[in-house]
Amino acid sequence: MHPGIREFDGKALYAALDAKRQAEGLSWTGAATAIWEMAHVLNTARDARKLTNHPISPSTLRSLGDRGNTSCQHALFYLRWLDRTPESFLAGAPLDAGAPLPACGPDRRPRWDLKGLHAGLNQARTSRGATWAQTAQDLRCRPGQLTALKTARYATSMGLAMRVTQWVGRPAAAFLYLARW
Repeated sequence: MHPGIREFDGKALYAALDAKRQAEGLSWTGAATAIWEMAHVLNTARDARKLTNHPISPSTLRSLGDRGNTSCQHALFYLRWLDRTPESFLAGAPLDAGAPLPACGPDRRPRWDLKGLHAGLNQARTSRGATWAQTAQDLRCRPGQLTALKTARYATSMGLAMRVTQWVGRPAAAFLYLARW
């Protein structure tokens, strides 16, 4: 892997979620509801328009502790609830690492701009004269996982997204936007 790239610690994210859940006296169902309801105005508007919502599942939260990784989009829900940056969960990083998530009210939620992440990666790759295969080797993934970011509809893993941001040399917040979905 490229020197200086830290791994995203999904188990530490799980531990922080569990600590907040316990401190607030919530079950995993209660935590999932609290996380989802941070965008209650957006959720209600989507329900009224009969758009499909995909609320956070308690089992998704619990399984993070076993897997140690999650989708980059789900991670933003969790990070928003914890009021933490993605970089604060990189192995060995301080709690105040990285730029804050974009501030959003109950009518929006932060989402990854995967096309923008691909564009930033492609620009850094070409400026270094690297092939997709060389870049994938640096990022410990398959080349197709990187090129697929250009057309990804929903997500990649948080681990890969954070390796990409570090390789590109920009904070995760540079690749986030406030969505109404």
